[in-house]
Amino acid sequence: QVRLVESGGGLVQAGGSLRLSCALSGRTSSRYATGWLRQAPGKEREFVAAISRSGDSTYSSVSVKGRFTISRDNAENTVYLQMNSLKPEDTAVYYCAADYVIESITLRGAPAYWGQGTQVTVSS
Repeated sequence: QVRLVESGGGLVQAGGSLRLSCALSGRTSSRYATGWLRQAPGKEREFVAAISRSGDSTYSSVSVKGRFTISRDNAENTVYLQMNSLKPEDTAVYYCAADYVIESITLRGAPAYWGQGTQVTVSS
């Protein structure tokens, strides 16, 4: 069992940056692939980015590639999402997620563990 707690959301102007953090507690964070999904009002939840247990491999959606960077610090049991060049269409609730199998995050959108979500709002 692992608990995920997100922080770092907020309101930012288009073109600005935010960094989201996801603190993992419970079992050692390095046991889990971890990632971020988001859901905008009236839209389906979508994959944003994911990182392997070791941090050697990262994955991101086409919509955020080149703008968002996922990273992790297993010593601190924390995963980060650095978001640059933000656009109004990035506005959503961002959820941290974890699973033993990274495809549960990247492909199936059904990871075993979820955070409570953090709101990101990008104004035009």
